[in-house]
Amino acid sequence: MSASDTPASSAAAAPATDYRATLNLPDTPFPMRGDLPKREPGWVRQWDEEGRYRRLREARCGAPKFILHDGPPYANGQIHMGHAVNKVLKDMITKARQLAGFDAQYVPGWDCHGLPIENAIEKAYGRHLGRDEMQAKSRAYATEQIGQQMADFKRLGVLGDWARPYRTMDYANEAGELRAFKRVIERGFVYRGLKPVYWCFDCGSSLAEFEIEYADKKSQTLDVGFEAAEPERLAEAFGLPALDKPAFAVIWTTTAWTIPANQALNLNPALDYALVDTERGLLVLAAALVETCLARYGLAGTVRATVPGARLGGLRFRHPLSRVHPGYDRLSPVYLADYATADDGTGIVHSSPAYGLDDFQSCVANGLAYDAILNPVQANGQYAADFPLFGGLSIWKAVPQVIEALRDAGRLFATETITHSYPHCWRHKTPVIYRAAAQWFIRMDEGEGIFTRDKAPRTLRELALAAIEQTAFYPANGKARLHDMIANRPDWCISRQRSWGVPIPFFLHKDSGEPHPRTMEILDRAAEIVERGGIEAWSRVTAEEMLGAEDAAHYLKSSDILEVWFDSGSTFFHVLRGTHPEGHHAEGPEADLYLEGHDQHRGWFHSSLLLACALEDRAPYRGLLTHGFTVDSQGRKMSKSLGNGIDPQEISKKLGAEIIRLWVAASDYSGDIAGDDKILARVVDAYRRIRNTLRFLLANTADFDPAADAVPTGELLEIDRWALARTAALQAEILAHYEVYEFHPVVAKLQVFCSEDLGAFYLDVLKDRLYTTPPKSLARRSAQTALWQLTHAMLRWMAPFLSFTAEEAWAIFAPGRSPSIFTEVYVDTAAWQDDALLARWDRIRAIRDTVNKAIEAVRAEGRVGASLQAEVTLRLNADDHALLASLGEDLRFVTITSQAALAPAEADASFEPQAEVVPSTQPKCERCWHYRADVGHDPAHPTLCGRCTGNLFGAGEVRTVA
Repeated sequence: MSASDTPASSAAAAPATDYRATLNLPDTPFPMRGDLPKREPGWVRQWDEEGRYRRLREARCGAPKFILHDGPPYANGQIHMGHAVNKVLKDMITKARQLAGFDAQYVPGWDCHGLPIENAIEKAYGRHLGRDEMQAKSRAYATEQIGQQMADFKRLGVLGDWARPYRTMDYANEAGELRAFKRVIERGFVYRGLKPVYWCFDCGSSLAEFEIEYADKKSQTLDVGFEAAEPERLAEAFGLPALDKPAFAVIWTTTAWTIPANQALNLNPALDYALVDTERGLLVLAAALVETCLARYGLAGTVRATVPGARLGGLRFRHPLSRVHPGYDRLSPVYLADYATADDGTGIVHSSPAYGLDDFQSCVANGLAYDAILNPVQANGQYAADFPLFGGLSIWKAVPQVIEALRDAGRLFATETITHSYPHCWRHKTPVIYRAAAQWFIRMDEGEGIFTRDKAPRTLRELALAAIEQTAFYPANGKARLHDMIANRPDWCISRQRSWGVPIPFFLHKDSGEPHPRTMEILDRAAEIVERGGIEAWSRVTAEEMLGAEDAAHYLKSSDILEVWFDSGSTFFHVLRGTHPEGHHAEGPEADLYLEGHDQHRGWFHSSLLLACALEDRAPYRGLLTHGFTVDSQGRKMSKSLGNGIDPQEISKKLGAEIIRLWVAASDYSGDIAGDDKILARVVDAYRRIRNTLRFLLANTADFDPAADAVPTGELLEIDRWALARTAALQAEILAHYEVYEFHPVVAKLQVFCSEDLGAFYLDVLKDRLYTTPPKSLARRSAQTALWQLTHAMLRWMAPFLSFTAEEAWAIFAPGRSPSIFTEVYVDTAAWQDDALLARWDRIRAIRDTVNKAIEAVRAEGRVGASLQAEVTLRLNADDHALLASLGEDLRFVTITSQAALAPAEADASFEPQAEVVPSTQPKCERCWHYRADVGHDPAHPTLCGRCTGNLFGAGEVRTVA
């Protein structure tokens, strides 16, 4: 029979004889159609009600642990396909490790504090809520969002400790974070400093490096002249007796709004600078840029003299607006700095130390006091109301007025509009600036911290870089990415000026700004207060209650909070060692794996690494796995604005969550993951092929009792032993992929196994034996034994990604054995391995392909229909002849033809197989559909062949190979 044929009664049979009823036709309650959208929600409820995750933990009690620590999604908004990819990947990995015999725990978590929730509350209730009201509404909002997201994650078939997740806003986690903060202080890493940090006017707060993304921005460039305040010194520096014209140091900038706060100029000591004579005066420019600058200014000029920048250090120039308003009547000294280059501009950098990190460091290094730094830009992006000329204006709206004031002052040499890459807030997508603010930092390099008691042995940068070397990366290129980020990052600004977050529980002296001497004791008390009543309880605490009336008069309670990356970055400490202590290894504190999108090299992976090294000199993870973003078929990132996203809720309703799971598993997540309706349609087809194969296996083992019917491996027919050997070989490949968290090769190989190894070969060959031999015969029980064994293996392979289907099949295949496929372990296939048998059947299958091609050619001519109508003669070289001759009479069952014969062996060893196919002239057996000369040999059954009468009424045929 062919793969699609099922014997049926012919019109010639006696009316009283139904030979179809004598066949062992397959039967199973496992439906052909999964009907996933309708049935999956019921399974989710069942798993929830029976506590399936808890039962899995009980089944692995005492087993080695595997800990995948969940990077918390933010508790804000409906989950999207990126969330689905992330959670399904985590679920597949923990389930694969569970089947490997590990106690593979998965505690889901949520990131609950921070600005996006505050923004949502402000949009709903306005921007002037008090701290207490903001915190109360934020907690309620986050709780609601978590409930919605949790339901969606469960719907995806994700098994986890949903009854006891962790939330960073839980009192115990908030308190644990404060204890982690205290320990970081003790180790000498925390200090307070005035330093330019990224500042978002929409957030009203500083931003971390992690929260910055770059996008194009249009800006006005300016070439501005600073008049020499000491022309005689400038002449001397250039070796001239005197200057006969006004002289200007000309700067180039893209941030016109910083000019009003200028306090210095920077030149490179190693660059040559020229004094150029023009009709607008003597201009100081980098020698290499003179020609370019003059062309930009529309001026002709002659170089009077050239000197190294080192000769110009200490010279002073007047602010370009000094004659416009007395508020700008100040001098800008020249400081020497390597960051001034001749790559573009003029080779001279104007320095506003409040608004640039290099500027700040240069000015402070040259003796500018912190309290002398001009910082007129307020948190909302406006100049202070009393700031000369531009008070109360937004810095962006002030740019044209700054340019006009410079033009009126005669100090503007050129201006033009450019488009350039500029830092933006990753939440608001709006431009940010550097802005000096007194903030709390975690130090990356050598330096003093506050209240150091147990100084770390090395700098944080050194500890983190060393920890990276001890970490496994999947894919491997993540290592270089994280290494470069740590190697080049500045100190970590950990303070924010918001309400909804874990407090920095400091009391600062009103005059000096120094924290109270009893700060470490206060931290302990704060943690206790928060553990009892949450951050809201700390908000209600007064300075008098904590310090006493006398000290309270001199100290202010800090209103800063720890930034949200400190929340999630410290979860290894206050979750795995605190609220969920079962989630770490007794032999070491690291989680086995952190898994997130590749953007988390600068986010959660990054902050977790820094905090773990600050606390314990090591990474919090043994391995890091990253996945790409979800994109459409054209490679564009899925987004609401483009309308190219696929919604996980809608896909679950339309196709089933199982299709999302299979799509994720079949995708190479190391790059971006493409999905659209057409791609999902192909996934549906793949699912149907796997499901139909599984249905065949279940149907043909429905009457098989392994305890009574199983045939020992050594007594199985040869092709059945081959099937188990092939299963063993494939399982070795699959488990190797699972060991390194690869799924798409598993899906590809499972599909080939189902369609090629099984569907197009083994099951096709097997159908005759399964359907026509006596039900309890060795021939049939041998086949069923092999099918039963490989079904056990296959269900476990597919269970991590096709979890709904595997559990559905498991309940039918092994009722009463165990409550879940995930309480099982991978099948031990050691006894099935047989490389020689695999090689032998590889060659047999190759020759069989030759037969199939020959049959197809004859079928195309209309001379045969099903392959059983064909008779084949094979011409082979001696080795192939001997190989096929060893199959004996079973050769025709392997080729699925009614007759298969071998011509005499060809002498040429290189002779390639040839198949001669002719239509059979014999009658067709009504029961088995073979064309045989002995059809009708028994008058009582004139439409049956001798083989069928023997199988029905005699001892049954003997099979040896197939």
